[in-house]
Amino acid sequence: MLKVQELKDVIKALDQSNIDELKFEQEGTKLVLKKQAIQKGVEVPKEVVPVTEPVVQTVEKVQTAATSSTNTAQQPMTNVNVHTITSPMVGTFYSAPTPDADSYVKPGTQVTEESVVCIVEAMKLMNEIEAEVKGKIIEILAENGELVEYGQPLFVIELT
Repeated sequence: MLKVQELKDVIKALDQSNIDELKFEQEGTKLVLKKQAIQKGVEVPKEVVPVTEPVVQTVEKVQTAATSSTNTAQQPMTNVNVHTITSPMVGTFYSAPTPDADSYVKPGTQVTEESVVCIVEAMKLMNEIEAEVKGKIIEILAENGELVEYGQPLFVIELT
């Protein structure tokens, strides 16, 4: 079984890496750690699932401390009239439907709930990302062709 310091080291390493999920098994003890994404108005459940009782208490305390520092760093704005669109998956961000086409949106573009704002390519599938809110694009946070992570902020929208 892992010691408290070893668990802290594993959580710290996960927090500093670009890995979103870690599964670990040793001597019948299973541990699953996932990074939590911050989405406005959505509560994300804890994903720590150890098998043995003593590890549960230790891991939950350590993960809470490790993720609390990242939670504050991932909130770009605290204005209630602002919505952040985050990436629903790991993939490649594309701002336009084809390389020679105009971008779906630019700063200042008005969008509705159904407006396509970008594409995230994952496993050769082109996934259209919709605004899901009505408003005006304030900021585009990803570059065309850039690899994006799950939960990474892509756009900031001023709600109307």
